[in-house]
Amino acid sequence: MNTNDSTRMRILHIISGDLWAGAEVMAFNLLSRLGTIKDLDISVMLLNYGKLADQLKGRGLTVHVLDEREYSFPKIARMVRNRVANDPPDLIHAHRYKENILAFLASRFRKGLKLVSTQHGLPEFHNRKASAGARIISGINFHLLSRYFTTVAVSADIRTTLVSRFGFRETGVETIHNGIDLPATRPCKTQTGQFAIGSSGRLFPVKDYSLMVDIANYVASGDHENIRFELAGDGPERQSLEYRALQCSVKDLFDFKGHVDEMDSFYQGLDVYLNTSIHEGIPMTILEAMGHGLPVVAPAVGGIAEIIENGKEGFLIDSRNPRDFAEKCLLLKNDRELWEKLSQAAREKAERCFSAEIMAEKYCQLYRRLAFSTSN
Repeated sequence: MNTNDSTRMRILHIISGDLWAGAEVMAFNLLSRLGTIKDLDISVMLLNYGKLADQLKGRGLTVHVLDEREYSFPKIARMVRNRVANDPPDLIHAHRYKENILAFLASRFRKGLKLVSTQHGLPEFHNRKASAGARIISGINFHLLSRYFTTVAVSADIRTTLVSRFGFRETGVETIHNGIDLPATRPCKTQTGQFAIGSSGRLFPVKDYSLMVDIANYVASGDHENIRFELAGDGPERQSLEYRALQCSVKDLFDFKGHVDEMDSFYQGLDVYLNTSIHEGIPMTILEAMGHGLPVVAPAVGGIAEIIENGKEGFLIDSRNPRDFAEKCLLLKNDRELWEKLSQAAREKAERCFSAEIMAEKYCQLYRRLAFSTSN
């Protein structure tokens, strides 16, 4: 513990903050709760101005922005090192590879400083186009994490992969599931008008939204009326997805919403939440959908099976056949009693296992254990 104050742990978080995606939402949920715990002194260093900076400041947290558009990486590294030397924390919690490197470099000048990193997912090499540089950076990152950090995997699946495939020590990797801000109550939905099947995320290859288009194509091929698909998010694949929807003659079924700031309204407008990812950790969007009482249809990949029990809060699909996904969506459309049962179970599971309060308490326990340990 810091000798200047034996009762309060001083925790510095380092986050890029350039996006507002799953990792940033998770960090905001976590920091919002940690900031209310009396024996924690929380400060945040961001590498970009953006929504995360505004949201954290709005919660009264101490936020310093070292804008990477203005400063070089070596300059930022010196600034972080000076901050740690002049106002030393007990622990640095980093969130991605650049932040991990900054935390590691700063720790070399402060003996006993503990390092924590959250591993939000696994390297996205599914498109086989990842550059050699990206793979080298990933290797350096994992080397540092496995030797100098306590790594928090957001799913047991990621933890297993880090240990079995990347050589992490079992004792050096914790599992803490993500947590969300829950709506006050499960929204009461009346199934009138169109049945909305929706998804949200970055339009990147790992999300495989082309499968969502194929699911819509299967639905359109049958006698299924009053169904629409909504996709919230933006990214480099948007144009190709819109063209694919046009080719499949399902563009009229699709609403490509682009970036959405007000996600509560988005979820409230859906009847089923659809995930099509090739791999996931613990996706915030699925948790948020469950918090809004949405049954989930998703592939049985990554950490999703740690959230959804097949047939209870939604359905897990073992194949990537669009027909299998579509049939479960249509089952929920046509069986109101089943929809209501899964909706209630999804909300209850989110409350019981995936609230931001539960997540923050588990991180706080980890911080305390590390702060009071004698090993470096």
